[in-house]
Amino acid sequence: MTVLKKIFSIFRLSPDYQGRVFGLDLMRALAIIFVVMSHGSMLEKANTDFPWIRLVNGVELFFVLSGFLIGGILIKNFQKTNSFGIKEIYNFWIRRWFRTLPNYYLVLILNIIVVYFGLINEDLSQFSWKFFLFLQNFSQPLVGFFWESWSLSVEEWFYILFPVILASFYFLFRRFKVSKKYIFLYSIILFLILSFLLRAFYASKFEVDDFWLDVRVFKVVIYRLDGIALGLLAAFIKYWYPSFWHKSRNVSFVLGIIICYVVLYTVWAPNEFITKVFKISFQSIGCFLLLPKFDSMKTAPPLVTKVVTHISLISYSMYLLNLALVAEVIQTNFPPKDKFGAWVLYVVYWIAVIVFSTLLYKYYERPIMNLRDKLKR
Repeated sequence: MTVLKKIFSIFRLSPDYQGRVFGLDLMRALAIIFVVMSHGSMLEKANTDFPWIRLVNGVELFFVLSGFLIGGILIKNFQKTNSFGIKEIYNFWIRRWFRTLPNYYLVLILNIIVVYFGLINEDLSQFSWKFFLFLQNFSQPLVGFFWESWSLSVEEWFYILFPVILASFYFLFRRFKVSKKYIFLYSIILFLILSFLLRAFYASKFEVDDFWLDVRVFKVVIYRLDGIALGLLAAFIKYWYPSFWHKSRNVSFVLGIIICYVVLYTVWAPNEFITKVFKISFQSIGCFLLLPKFDSMKTAPPLVTKVVTHISLISYSMYLLNLALVAEVIQTNFPPKDKFGAWVLYVVYWIAVIVFSTLLYKYYERPIMNLRDKLKR
């Protein structure tokens, strides 16, 4: 028992449960579970037919939830200061980058190594300096090497641009005595409109099939900023209209589930204007409508809370590790010969993702995050 306790202690995270909202942890946990299940389906290439469940789009959940959580932080910081400029933007970026960049760059280097040594079947010529600046899919599609990084570029560029726009609007509108509430709202609306207009422009110029619609539109930064903006809109509603936020949670949740299912299981013609422009918006709106209900779930049974919180905490590491460094390594080097072997490898895949992600979070990601307050101005 002593040996087992020592082994388990290596993976124990011991978070502060009192300072967390169970429903939001559950939302993040579900998002990463759907993503990992989806990526694990690549093992179907080994003549098996693993079923994997799609309830909602996992990445879309991440976008909207990220916008909601960080939007809440931005609103509070924006409200409590008499100015919003370089100092506030710097502090926001430092906190953000200490959370995201160390893991990203470490896993990027690991991807280069495994491709260089032939552990996965990717082409290293697809790697460029753009990966270091999150420009790999800024306006052009990303295919192949470290493909899953597309969503990280979307998030990083949104959180680079939004505070700058917010500060600019604050500087422009405060002389007209526009309240901070509406300055924040106008900043959100700008990103929603911009994404819509850019997708509409693309839809009027290019024809694509299902694959290239996903790659050229749905996974390119300039077309995808509205998902996170909707999360910020949710934070806006909760902060300034808390009564409506609370009362609407059940109806909103049902509508959100319906929209998510309809979007996922409708057959969309890739070259239709509505598909190119609105399909991804419908997904984001569905996830947006789920937020009030999840935000109202404050507690759960202890065991459920522990499991959900653990997965939530390691979700970023899971996202970075699961595809190239686990699923593709398994598929390339240990291709199963039958269905049973494929099922065994699928279980190994999940165990490896959770184990490696826990270690990465506990011994690398979290210690670095703890340093970020030292660099605040």
